[in-house]
Amino acid sequence: MVQYKIRLDTTFAALADVTRRGVLEQLGGSDASITDLAQRFDMTLTGMKKHVSILEQAGLVTTEKVGRVRTCKLGLRRLEEEAAWIERHRELWSARFDALDEIVDHLKRKERADAHRKRR
Repeated sequence: MVQYKIRLDTTFAALADVTRRGVLEQLGGSDASITDLAQRFDMTLTGMKKHVSILEQAGLVTTEKVGRVRTCKLGLRRLEEEAAWIERHRELWSARFDALDEIVDHLKRKERADAHRKRR
């Protein structure tokens, strides 16, 4: 269970940053070097290396160094555990909102009935 939580924390932390999400979108189209990614996102090589490192730790990106060029590609992780976690919580919140809707509807019916009785 602890490993599961660590994995979720690592993945969600990696996905929390707009630049890292953008990198994943870019790599979804084609592999890219860190230099190319840094230029696309208008940042330093050092900054991009840090972002890529975080994505690598989460298993979302892999890199391969050939000569002086480090090429990035999407990792093998499919985010199934994360999607399942999100779905469980979506169902929980949906059920809570459905229950809240029922309470609101009940209160509205009661309010209308009370108003109708007062008019008599």
